Amino acid sequence: MTSESADCNPFRHILLASHGTTGAIAAENMALHVCAKAGTIDHLIVVPEFWRDMTGDDWLNNGITRDQFREYLHTDLGQEVDQHCDRLSRKVAAHALNYNRVVLFGRPDKVLLQYAKTKRYDLLVVGSPRPGGLPGIAGLRSTMLTKKLTHVIQTALLIVPYPKESEATDVSSEKID
Repeated sequence: MTSESADCNPFRHILLASHGTTGAIAAENMALHVCAKAGTIDHLIVVPEFWRDMTGDDWLNNGITRDQFREYLHTDLGQEVDQHCDRLSRKVAAHALNYNRVVLFGRPDKVLLQYAKTKRYDLLVVGSPRPGGLPGIAGLRSTMLTKKLTHVIQTALLIVPYPKESEATDVSSEKID
């Protein structure tokens, strides 16, 4: 990408939904590629609501144990979010772009839709859901991108394809020209 083409790019304010997975990193890389020179990327991380139920009474049956576990979860999640935001902030800065961090709690699709309405964005960038059944990858699939979201979002939406295995790496923090 040449600096001349970046000057013509209309996407000056991008909302990027990313939580550091392989598909989300592909979305990050695309947002960096399409953002206008000196533009802004607002980085939205949604902590899913199921974490709230991790401290329920069903298995942590005394208050002290429950409070200690809650503190452990908050500290661990907070550190993970901080590391992810710091990594992306460095990448954005290396591209001479502006970075804003937004961390919210709730259902990913609903939070994304509500937050996208709070500002005027030129583009919303998300990764596509991880394909099911990938070998060596266990865990929950994101519920950020839903059919309802794609129908009601009022902002241009770029869904970045899940990368092939050979493309599944984070780009360098150095600017690509």
